[in-house]
Amino acid sequence: MPLRKPSSTMAATAKEVTPTTTSPSSDLVSHYAPEESRKGSDIIMEALEREGVRHVFAYPGEASVEIHQALSRSNVIRNVLPRHEQGGVFAAEGYARSSGLPGVCISTSGPGATNLVSGLANAMFDSIPLVAMTGQVPQRMIGTGAFQETPIVEVTRSITKHNYFVLDVNDIPRIVSEAFFLATSGRPGPVLIDVPKDIQVQLAVPNWNQPFRLSGYMSRLPKEPSEAHLEQIVRLIFESKKPVLYVGGGCLNSSEELKRFGELTGIPVTCTLMGLGSFPTSDPLSLQMLGMYGTVYANYAVDKSDLLLSFGVRFDDHVTGKLEAFASRAKIVHIDVDSAEIGKNKQPHVSVHADVKLALKGINRTLESKAAKLKLDSTAWWEELIEQKVKYPLTYKTFGEAIPPQYAVQLLYELTDGNVIISTGVGQHQMWAAQFYKYKRPRQWLTSGGFGAMGFGLPAAIGAAVANAGAVVVDIDGDGSFILNIQELATVRVENLPIKILLLNNQHLGMVVQWEDRFCKANRADSYLGNPSNKSEVFPNMLKFAEACEIPAARITKKEDLREAICKMLETPGPYFLDVIIPHQEHVLPIIPKGGAFKDVITQGDGRTKY
Repeated sequence: MPLRKPSSTMAATAKEVTPTTTSPSSDLVSHYAPEESRKGSDIIMEALEREGVRHVFAYPGEASVEIHQALSRSNVIRNVLPRHEQGGVFAAEGYARSSGLPGVCISTSGPGATNLVSGLANAMFDSIPLVAMTGQVPQRMIGTGAFQETPIVEVTRSITKHNYFVLDVNDIPRIVSEAFFLATSGRPGPVLIDVPKDIQVQLAVPNWNQPFRLSGYMSRLPKEPSEAHLEQIVRLIFESKKPVLYVGGGCLNSSEELKRFGELTGIPVTCTLMGLGSFPTSDPLSLQMLGMYGTVYANYAVDKSDLLLSFGVRFDDHVTGKLEAFASRAKIVHIDVDSAEIGKNKQPHVSVHADVKLALKGINRTLESKAAKLKLDSTAWWEELIEQKVKYPLTYKTFGEAIPPQYAVQLLYELTDGNVIISTGVGQHQMWAAQFYKYKRPRQWLTSGGFGAMGFGLPAAIGAAVANAGAVVVDIDGDGSFILNIQELATVRVENLPIKILLLNNQHLGMVVQWEDRFCKANRADSYLGNPSNKSEVFPNMLKFAEACEIPAARITKKEDLREAICKMLETPGPYFLDVIIPHQEHVLPIIPKGGAFKDVITQGDGRTKY
């Protein structure tokens, strides 16, 4: 597809802003003398080194060969070679989600660049700091329909926080520095840099002291929260009888402040799918996850609350269901780093545009100063919630020798003492992993939340294992999700990463089956993934994929064998693949149907029942 030659994404007239980047660490040694010319690709590599990058996930092609040649000359940055560009971008996300540092991926132009699209959209949805770099055809060939020419800046404009098309080799130091600042500041997100091949080979002497051109962006970054707003929030807390703290992915950097807030107030805490780990799931104050597949008691608490403290959330439809009915009795306080989220879906009574960490520190200081004068008594409220916990616990049924998937996750939690990093694909297994594994800390839970990208689990586990050397990472996956990026088993083996794959294999697209059971009279419409001519056999034989990549593997079909199998998986050095065959009739419960309210919650039934 031909493209127009784009102008630079940044306006040429933008006011200059002094960069806030740090100087390169003392162990960085350039291959070049300060005034020596070098290729644009080598300038790119040194710019990445100066940003503290130590790992990238890059797959080469014609338009990015020069970048890979420069990468081979770096003594600082190591490439973890994915087997598909989507695997590379998801791995970069796993790296970022588990470490808090920006992930970096690199691809060639055309199909290589478009293979990044799902990962960029995923990072945009879930606010993940990511810098993606793509090679591009030479500038003189843009618009001619050249081989592998694709206007990736235009393609990704609405699914990136910002993107750049490099027109001048001398701009590389500034653009790379700005990209990392944009990706990590304010509400984090993905930034794309598209570099034509002629820029990559052009010689230049880099100027590392260029000022940013981000005055408009800098002016929109949140300021310190006002004391008056924080005082107002504290006043509402002491006036409330049924407060609830609703915590999202925007609180991942505020875990200690959240725990202190809980100690000071005793307010019950519920987390979104993205917020899991921000507050310890096993803490007595935790109501676990809320929303479509959240606990009954978490959704009950929000429904009955008179004050909803919404910190680092965006009132996503899978949380709120029917918006008018969500927290309809409550005054709503919304604190978020992104002003665009405030009032977008649910109008708050009090809003604070600020970093949640800073706001919580201020609220905690105010609470500490008032502790002697005011007392928050939530005894009656907690009695009400404990009654709901007892009445509607997270539970499941067992049928003969069949392995309940919930039990598999529960057993993994028990055998790991809740200490491993968990990644998932998307579907039923994802919700069971959210419900039955108790997360102790932030960045321990890696999942595709808002975008819901199947195939995320395995490459995300790769990124997490690279970012957390020596840490055990378990990819709890489903057969439908897993096969979408199964080629990344080769990367796992070559890198000898301690990744354990716990595959909950039901031969179906489980979440689709559940909706077919509930809302389509169990009519199967392309949700079966096995071989229709031989339904008694497991197909495809996932063990063969593991064998092809020289990864030890096993399959189990009986509940009595599960404990020993998981123990062996965890004790085996390096990677391991465990294929756990589960019944396709299992449903994720509880569930609030899409667009429904708390009163519509379903707590019973599965695919063995007709609806």
